Amino acid sequence: MTSQEAARELLREFPVVDGHNDLPWALREQVRYDLDARDIAADQSAHLHTDIPRLRAGGVGAQYWSVYVRTDSPDPVAATLEQIDCVRQLLTRHPEDLRPAHTAADLEAARGEGRIASLMGAEGGHSIANSLGTLRGLYGLGVRYMTLTHNDNVDWADSATDEPKAGGLTAFGREVVREMNRLGMLVDLSHVAATTMRDALDASSAPVIFSHSSARAVCDHPRNVPDDVLERLPANGGMAMVTFVPKFVLQAAVDWTAAADENMRAHGFHPLDTAAAAMKVHRAFEERHPRPVATVATVADHLDHMREVAGVDHLGIGGDYDGTAFTPDGLADVSGYPNLLAELLDRGWSKADLAKLTWKNAVRVLDAAEDVARGLQATRSPSNATIESLDAPAG
Repeated sequence: MTSQEAARELLREFPVVDGHNDLPWALREQVRYDLDARDIAADQSAHLHTDIPRLRAGGVGAQYWSVYVRTDSPDPVAATLEQIDCVRQLLTRHPEDLRPAHTAADLEAARGEGRIASLMGAEGGHSIANSLGTLRGLYGLGVRYMTLTHNDNVDWADSATDEPKAGGLTAFGREVVREMNRLGMLVDLSHVAATTMRDALDASSAPVIFSHSSARAVCDHPRNVPDDVLERLPANGGMAMVTFVPKFVLQAAVDWTAAADENMRAHGFHPLDTAAAAMKVHRAFEERHPRPVATVATVADHLDHMREVAGVDHLGIGGDYDGTAFTPDGLADVSGYPNLLAELLDRGWSKADLAKLTWKNAVRVLDAAEDVARGLQATRSPSNATIESLDAPAG
């Protein structure tokens, strides 16, 4: 049996739980949620990284759909609700393939049914507009993790890619973490500053996740996880889900991306804009300055390092498909996961270890968060604290 065949066999039993996919944002940007124009029951490879046939081919058994909105959205709460509605529409349109999931038990039920468990993650604390009531509202609508920041700081937490302001988490930020623990909503530390990572680990009584981050020791980008934080995951019980974004996994791509982002700004586009006009500018830049190419081996290098530092019980996968303009060779879209597993098999990873990477760790972490929440709900009422009450200037 080849490594590729062995990878596909393993995925039939222990499919991938992917921590982050931006399909809802791509559908918003490309067709304003016209799901007939981007029917994911059919091949959408001309437009998207994601559709149901390729999810099936890639061995995906559960997907956290990101309900991301931009930090400069005039009404981020309303925009987040629209993203949630998009996911719900997808579930209604494709019930034979996609199953709503809120719990670890739901993930296992979906696996037994041969459907893809569909969860949601809110990417950035700006989506709650400094309101713990809004946080609870998102949880009630099915959001099961929140990334504390996106690329910009929020009033109560520092981002990895913004100028430090809070020094990590403020008092209100720590209250957000505690309320997420009480709800059973996973605290996602992708995108946050290392100081915020450490503060959140100090504040959280439940396992945390990194929904789409790689190892900073392998690629020195602030979006990645430093070793001292990876070392804390065993005591916390959490997990880091390796991402495939070339500018986060390949050092040569870090410098190239900085220049490409500056070029985008010079042409009046946001660096993360993936609309047709923006991509035309990207492609013209790439023709003049060939892009460094990441590969399956590049991603595997991160996983090898993360396994050494955090242990195999604390790793997962978060590809960030449809949230990035570029992907590694061999991981072009959601059908590529078997290529990564085959590479890891060739490097000596056991099938037991790969089962943890793809499925078991993610289910365990969600189950543990639910268990913590049951205990906290028995002793703690919902918090009605405000940012003004907790972060008011002294004097």
